[in-house]
Amino acid sequence: MITGTGEAALLTIIMALVIFFCRVCPFLFFRGKKTDDRDTAASRRAEAFIDFIEKIVPPLAMTVLTFNAISSPVYESIKQGGLQHGGAVLAAAAATVIIHLWRKNPLFSIFGGTAVFMALERLINF
Repeated sequence: MITGTGEAALLTIIMALVIFFCRVCPFLFFRGKKTDDRDTAASRRAEAFIDFIEKIVPPLAMTVLTFNAISSPVYESIKQGGLQHGGAVLAAAAATVIIHLWRKNPLFSIFGGTAVFMALERLINF
């Protein structure tokens, strides 16, 4: 527990440095000498690895975040004996998928799924 203003300021500075390092880290590690001879086996392997990372990591991260966002509320709702909140989460997730397949616009599907979730939560809590 934070006990004073000084401790809060120290923690804020530490977190700012961590975030700054995370932002700067790729530039530090992936900057290399620009050479004309880029057709070496090591450079081809490095480029293949970066291509693999660029293709796999974003969908993998979104999948993990999606399962994390959906599983916790659903599990807690079932554990407490009702599926109201979990049902709203599942319905909003389904609405997001349907809107995205229909419109192929990530922002539209995110906002639409959020609107569905908020509307269902409002209706269920009344």
